[in-house]
Amino acid sequence: MVGLLGRSRAQSTRRLKTALGQREPHGGRHRRSPSAGPRSALSGRSVAGQVFLLQVVIVLLLVLSAVVAVVLQVRHDSTQEARNRSLAVAETFANAPGTRAALSAPDPTAILQPRAEAARKASNVDFIVVMNTDAIRYTHPKPDRIGKKFVGTTAPVLAGHSITEQITGTIGPLVQATVPIKAPDGKVVGMVSAGITTANVGGVADRQLPILLAAAGVALALATAGTALVSRRLLRQTRGLGPYEMTRMYEHHDAVLHAVREGVIIVGGEGQLLLANDEASRLLDLPDDAEGQQVLDLGLDSDTAGLLASGRVATDEVHLVGDRLLAINQRPTDLQGGPAGSVATLRDSTELRALSGRADVARERLKLLYDAGVGIGTSLDVTRTAEELAEVAVPRFADFVTVDLADAVLNGQEPDGGTDLRRTASGGIRKDAPLYPVGEHIGFASSTPQAHSLRTGQAVVEPDLGGSPGWLAQDPPRTAQVVDYGIHSLITVPLRVGPLVMGVANFWRSEKPEPFDVEDQALAEELVARAAVSIDNARRYTREHTMAVTLQRSLLPRNLPEQSALDIAFRYLPAQAGVGGDWFDVLPLPGARVAVVVGDVVGHGLHAAATMGRLRTAVHNFSALDLPPDELLGLLDELVGRIDQDEVAEDSGAAVTGATCLYAIYDPASRHCTVARAGHPPPALVGPDGSVEFPEVPAGPPLGVGGLPFETAELELAEGSRLVLYTDGLVEDRERDIDTGLDLLRTALAGADRSPEDTCRAVLDALLPARPSDDIALIVARTHALGPERIAEWQVPSDPAAVGEVRASVTRQLAEWGLDEMAFTTELILSELVTNAIRYGSGPIRVRMLRDRTLICEVFDGSSTSPHLRYAATTDEGGRGLFLVAQLAERWGTRYNPAGKVIWAEQSLA
Repeated sequence: MVGLLGRSRAQSTRRLKTALGQREPHGGRHRRSPSAGPRSALSGRSVAGQVFLLQVVIVLLLVLSAVVAVVLQVRHDSTQEARNRSLAVAETFANAPGTRAALSAPDPTAILQPRAEAARKASNVDFIVVMNTDAIRYTHPKPDRIGKKFVGTTAPVLAGHSITEQITGTIGPLVQATVPIKAPDGKVVGMVSAGITTANVGGVADRQLPILLAAAGVALALATAGTALVSRRLLRQTRGLGPYEMTRMYEHHDAVLHAVREGVIIVGGEGQLLLANDEASRLLDLPDDAEGQQVLDLGLDSDTAGLLASGRVATDEVHLVGDRLLAINQRPTDLQGGPAGSVATLRDSTELRALSGRADVARERLKLLYDAGVGIGTSLDVTRTAEELAEVAVPRFADFVTVDLADAVLNGQEPDGGTDLRRTASGGIRKDAPLYPVGEHIGFASSTPQAHSLRTGQAVVEPDLGGSPGWLAQDPPRTAQVVDYGIHSLITVPLRVGPLVMGVANFWRSEKPEPFDVEDQALAEELVARAAVSIDNARRYTREHTMAVTLQRSLLPRNLPEQSALDIAFRYLPAQAGVGGDWFDVLPLPGARVAVVVGDVVGHGLHAAATMGRLRTAVHNFSALDLPPDELLGLLDELVGRIDQDEVAEDSGAAVTGATCLYAIYDPASRHCTVARAGHPPPALVGPDGSVEFPEVPAGPPLGVGGLPFETAELELAEGSRLVLYTDGLVEDRERDIDTGLDLLRTALAGADRSPEDTCRAVLDALLPARPSDDIALIVARTHALGPERIAEWQVPSDPAAVGEVRASVTRQLAEWGLDEMAFTTELILSELVTNAIRYGSGPIRVRMLRDRTLICEVFDGSSTSPHLRYAATTDEGGRGLFLVAQLAERWGTRYNPAGKVIWAEQSLA
């Protein structure tokens, strides 16, 4: 308010004197001299000067706008006239008698050039050009241009249309029209172009421009002179003060004295009260005749009266006047030669102080709720979420906070509604509070506030725990310790989401002497409501995560099958963020071979785990067909495509996106390993000497993409080599790209004489992230070779008589292996298989016998026809061979290779 009275010291003095009925002496320092009028009128500082400048600018803009508009309009009209004239001249000349006939004359130029020049001069255009359909000129104002190519667009003209355009031709920028010359049958036989150069087009505007500028100058001069006269007259009448300033002076004076909610007091240099507005009279309780009296005689308290009479500078000094707290601001008026005295403003801050205190409390509570929204629910862990509630509330709201949840909630299930809870989280300003510790199972008595909250779903406030028999009955020895400790007030709030009550949150107060009240209860309910939503989300996630983990573990292999070709160690680590779709398997195959497979379904949750189970089951089924890796991946790719189609048809939105797989078959007899991959990271191979390489295995597309075949790589592995298969979660994450991961994997795998278990341990120690964001599957397989002493092989001629020799050779070999007791059964099996190969197959025929965990008999032939087991009739002479083989062998079957097929049978050595 002081600012309103003192925008400048000179104006303040004049306004105060006017308010008091005083006159300014003649010739005062703020009176304008008559000679200052014209100069000030043009200075721009006074209202008259601003009006003068504004009017001059407006007139100037209007004149310029008019000149520009007239010039543009004239030029537009001139250009349009040029286009119309060019088109009319071109059409007239094209349709003139003799023009079309002249085009077919031996020398069209001789006939048309004089006519064109005459027509050009008569029509006041710059050129008339006649040309043939190839745009070669027959006429031109400049004869040296005749016979040259016409500059312009001719395609529409040759199509029978006229065209008008602005171009830059051989004589400069111009407007030209081109029209066709048509034969009676409508065929275009030539063209005529007429035009006017841009210089001639703009000539009219240029000639009119001086007249327009002269008129604009005269108008500007007249307007400026008239504006100056008006401004000078305004200056004389207002004595240098414009109407706006005079109106504001009166409005400020009236607002200060009558309208504002602040008291205003003007005290003279002698300490007398010169002016007090209505608000000042009310705040100071002044008598009606206070003006003119000494301030010290008005009955005010000594501090307030002394301040007002002193005239010293004061800023927001608070004085108690009666029952009010007044904030007083005071400034002297004698600065820069003004009259002696002071101006003071008074503001009642009693309610403001009270409101400020409540606003601070509300601000703190809003800040607490904001921090709760940010700090609670940062993880999907029930216990951690409860701990976050305690961390947010202590010590800003309560001295101690405990959270009790049902055991079912901790396990991800819905509670049964009982009063038996487990202390899940606890926090406080000290650690020695005699409250139930974390992990304690608590059965709340029916009289306690906690039991009441669980039953009704409503918060309960206990302002005095020492006088609350219901709470004291819970555990008398412990509750007595709590009261003796100094905890005196409690708010218990149910953790409720809809009708589901998961537990209670307890807020305890000990340091603050005042108990919890209704406003504290509302804040506690808001805090717990936010925490309850996060705890329920964490509970639901725990339930889903548990279900997914259970499903995933049921789908992954629990124990690896027994086989002799590979020593295998594996690790499977699910991501902490959620169960994923990584999987692996080890599948024994006929002929002592072993298939190792690893795959990855992108994503997390139940759908990824279920999809992984479907793919693993499919690999089991396809491997039973003993297919090569590339064919197996092809079938798996078709299966994923069908799964996607089914999901899209059901509009479930859960299609398989990003499934990868690597499938390898190792044959210990040949030490060959056949590998194929579908979008999966390449395998690593560690040699017996500890060297590491990543074999070149063709990278096929991910499963489900389709359209491209898969390719295999044939690897020959030395005995003792380690084949390492893994998923991308091991070598790639958000902070590490795959190339860096492969380099780290190479370093971790290097080294000889490591067992598969040691290798797995070393790899995980080197590459496992602190918090894996994706599942990790790792398989390390050390190879064994089936030595020559355990392999017997014979070539068999396509002669039934050779069967006897095969039986004799088998008997000798079994005797060498110490398996004489198996001779009869093995002779019978091989006799039937070799007889079938000779009778129904084609050469070459070969018999191989392998001694592994089982005795394996294999018959190779060049036919791709597979025998079928059937029941022979009693009258059939044959057809019982395979039936006998199936009865005598533990397993038998057929597999195909590029050269034909292999029929095999296995017998137990036990």
